[in-house]
Amino acid sequence: MGIEMPVPAKPEGVDAEVWEQMLHATPAEARHLIREGKFAAPTSGLCPGYAQANLIILPREQAYDFLLFAQRNPKPCPILEVTEVGERMTHICAKDCDVATDFPGYRIYKDGVMVDEVDDVVDYWRDDLVAFIIGCSFSFESELIEAGIEMRHNTQGRNVSMYLTNLACEPAGSMSGNTVVSMRPIPYDQVVKAVQISGAIPKVHGAPVHIGDPSVIGIKDIAKPDFGDPVDINPGEVPVFWACGVTPQSIVMNSKPPFAITHAPGYMLITDTKNVDLKG
Repeated sequence: MGIEMPVPAKPEGVDAEVWEQMLHATPAEARHLIREGKFAAPTSGLCPGYAQANLIILPREQAYDFLLFAQRNPKPCPILEVTEVGERMTHICAKDCDVATDFPGYRIYKDGVMVDEVDDVVDYWRDDLVAFIIGCSFSFESELIEAGIEMRHNTQGRNVSMYLTNLACEPAGSMSGNTVVSMRPIPYDQVVKAVQISGAIPKVHGAPVHIGDPSVIGIKDIAKPDFGDPVDINPGEVPVFWACGVTPQSIVMNSKPPFAITHAPGYMLITDTKNVDLKG
């Protein structure tokens, strides 16, 4: 039997009534609140049991290179769905889901430089764009919580901590760069359990890529994440690092395609896909 799911703390700046709606929403209802511009905040802890997803959108000219890159780097880039060229609606991971409006936040990159951060990308949409929906570690958090493992960023009402690393990805065509990781502090006696639970869901990053000393993977200061927010690490806890779907943003910054759209880190798509269906 699992434990009762704790209610995640309300993120700063979110209307209390909207937060209450999001806490009890189905994935489709949550997407509609986001589409209507009512919610623009990290989505960790929402719609437990349902997979959340990252995003990268590229012109058709670069899409094949990224598809090959994701195939060669399934740990940070597990693909859940690829849209048709110019198509904004998903058909596999969620119904009535518009990739241009249903993430709570987006980033626009030109030649590898972020030039805008917006709530939707309708005005940026082009007929030559291809969207890649990528698995997210927020998906297995509900199972960790059910096993009695606290998700500190939820408790503190913050975004998860994410870091650039020295872990090189396998290049593909014009795409290359290093892995981004997300970090969760885990008590020493629960690390094995966390590895086993997340490892059973490879389509949302699976088992951790590193446990312990952050300097080994090139992180100089764990209190200063490159994306997201810092969280408290208490005595008796060890930082555990999972491959992260923000990796495509690292690849964009390194490879400098002429145009790219991504989600804002931690501001995920809530899909209709159940975590249990992604196991194995």
